[in-house]
Amino acid sequence: MMLRCDTIAHVRSEVAHAKAHGASIGFVPTMGNLHAGHLSLVRAAKAKTDFVVVSIFVNPAQFGPQEDFTHYPRTLVEDCAALADIQTSAVFHPPVNEIYAQPCLMQVTAPELANTLCGASRPGHFDGVGLVVAKLFHIVQPDHAFFGLKDYQQCLLIQRLVQDLNFPLSVHLEPTTRAADGLAMSSRNHNLSKQQRATAPKLYATLLSLKNVLLAGDRAYAEMQQAAAQRLSAAGFDVDYVQIRRPDNLQPSGPGDQAWQVLVAVKLGPTRLIDNLRVEVIKQAT
Repeated sequence: MMLRCDTIAHVRSEVAHAKAHGASIGFVPTMGNLHAGHLSLVRAAKAKTDFVVVSIFVNPAQFGPQEDFTHYPRTLVEDCAALADIQTSAVFHPPVNEIYAQPCLMQVTAPELANTLCGASRPGHFDGVGLVVAKLFHIVQPDHAFFGLKDYQQCLLIQRLVQDLNFPLSVHLEPTTRAADGLAMSSRNHNLSKQQRATAPKLYATLLSLKNVLLAGDRAYAEMQQAAAQRLSAAGFDVDYVQIRRPDNLQPSGPGDQAWQVLVAVKLGPTRLIDNLRVEVIKQAT
């Protein structure tokens, strides 16, 4: 039976009990409103660990002043039912005052990673992500943590968080789960109208188009980004960015690069969508 914990003391007790019996601990942090992508992370955690904790916590620290924390969809009953169906070990769903019993004086920030791309459009967002993930790692004390590559910038931030603060755990980055038409799974997709949902797959098609151009040898990055942004705008997207960056640090790509992370962020109506794709030149064996 799936355990349900709403206090730090309870989840720590259950994890300690599992560890005392030799179990390895997997952890999947979420904000709930779960979809197939989240569940694929849980399945990956179940395949690699013995006791899987999924957190469901809508984190106020990562919402900006123009982003409505109170209206983020909360579907705890449905989420717990889905997690129980795949035999998740425990769900940790604390109230806000359990995680933030008092205002935090400490900050977790990585300006080089946090202030570019989505961070430029959402100031403070990644500081809030880093803070809550650090707190959750301390609370749950997992051996392995699992994140989806759709949020690529977040993935790099969390890898550096673990490295720089010496968390004793391994981070696993899992492939983006996509619908049959290529649209990356997201909790925001249900906000799209029928017409917008029909338009949304053009985002992934744009990534594939840029992949083909890069592999064909084009290195005119600025022109490629601008042309892709113009195509998306013509299709009805409000474009935040289309960028070709270095995968390891998200710095601008250079002419000699052989691997790239192509990243896009747009709005379709009021709904913000992000996606990304790794592109690499595969050297032929001699």
